[in-house]
Parts: sequence; C-alpha cells; structure tokens
Amino acid sequence: MLNNKTAVITGGAKGIGKAISLKMAEQGANIALIYSGSEEAAREVCETINHMGVQTGGQPDIKTAVKAIAYRCNVADYEQVKATCQAILADFGTVDILVNNAGITKDNLILRMTEKEFDDVLDVNLKGSFNMIQVLSKTIMRSPAGRIINIASVSGIMGNPGQANYSAAKAGLIGLTKTVAKELAPRKVTANVIAPGFIQTDMTEKLPQSVKDYANTAVPLKRMGTPEEVANLAAFLASDQAAFITGEVIKVDGGMCM
Repeated sequence: MLNNKTAVITGGAKGIGKAISLKMAEQGANIALIYSGSEEAAREVCETINHMGVQTGGQPDIKTAVKAIAYRCNVADYEQVKATCQAILADFGTVDILVNNAGITKDNLILRMTEKEFDDVLDVNLKGSFNMIQVLSKTIMRSPAGRIINIASVSGIMGNPGQANYSAAKAGLIGLTKTVAKELAPRKVTANVIAPGFIQTDMTEKLPQSVKDYANTAVPLKRMGTPEEVANLAAFLASDQAAFITGEVIKVDGGMCM
C-alpha cells in the first residue's frame, strides 16, 4: 500500500515505533528511522528492513528492495531536528509520511512532580512532535499523498494518576494534530492521532505487577494490545485508502476508554 513512499518515524527502534517501521516497510515504504537511545537496536531494525523484499506484482519471484537509514536525534532540540531532516532529504529526496512516536515517561504524583520531570516529558512528547511537523511540513505538502500520524495515548483523553506531565503532553498532541489537519487540508495532507491503551512494550514491561493486573481487568477485551496492532492502523492511515480521514483520534485500547 505504501510503495515508493518515504516515511520518517521517530522513536522507531523499539516497541510501537519498531512495529510501525517494519509494517510500513513491508507495505513498500522506505524508512528514515529516528532514535535517541540504543544505536544497536536502531541498526538491527534497519538491517531487517534493508534485507526485506516487497512484492510489487508481476513476476512472483521479483521483489523491490526497500531502504532504511537510522538517524540519532533528540526531537526536543529544534536545531538537531533541522539538521537531521536535512540529512534525511539528502538521502531520500522527499518525505511523504511522518510518524511522531518518540516519547518518554517520568511519572510522579503532581504534589511530588518536579519542574524538570514536567518539562522533559512535554519537551519530547509534545514539542518534539511540533518540531518535526514544522520542519517537514513544506516537504510533506509537496507529496501527492502527505500523511502525518501522531502517537498519543488514552492518558491524553481520560487522564491518569501519576501522569500529569504525560497526560498533558498527549492531550496537547491531540489539539496540535487537529490544528495541523485543518491547516494542511488544502494541500491534501491528512493528520490523525492514534491513542494506544495498554500495549506490550519495554515501557509497560517495567510496570509493577499490580498495574499489569489492573490493565487486564480494566480492559474489556481482558488483555494488553500488541505493537503490531497499533502498526496495522498506522499503515492504514498512511495509505491511499485513508485519504478522506483527517483530524481523527482513533483509540487502540481494547475498549478501555469508551
């Protein structure tokens, strides 16, 4: 569904971002993977994609190769984002799809939360998405099918104790996305939000067992979701099949936030 398109995916080396990188590559997209942590994890994802062949029709034994390159970048730093996006455009020539997935948590009750804990989470989760959109929007507007997909959270919809910073950032990301959707619609660019619930990632693996048990009882489907289930939706929203969907917030949460 994404043949000959180029996708920039922040936080693309692990968890949901890794699943989205692999899924979009399977659908034919070249991947510019942005990471800030493990270079080894980012390299492994790129190696997997670079050995991938995408069936494009015609002869069944003929497959088109897709390309992936990893870039280290702190998306909260505007100058780093500008330099990284310049490198991406030099390597790929264009960008059609932007997935803002990079995010951190620094949980604490609001009475104990430090100013740095609050600022750090908003800088990465909200300002980082703004930085990427602001720098790449002109390029994406030149695409015949520009797509912006922001990964928020059900915490940004219903709040969550101990996550005043994270919930505020994800709620802000929803507002940012709706504004971007309205501003870029005349250029046929869509912007949508995916709001995952409890998803099996390294982040949720570190949660106390009591929280995991709560997740299994609070979710009507009685389980956590998988990164691949989020990636399936991201690939659909990036495709031509979703050309008339914009400004939406779509939950992937097993019915937890109805």
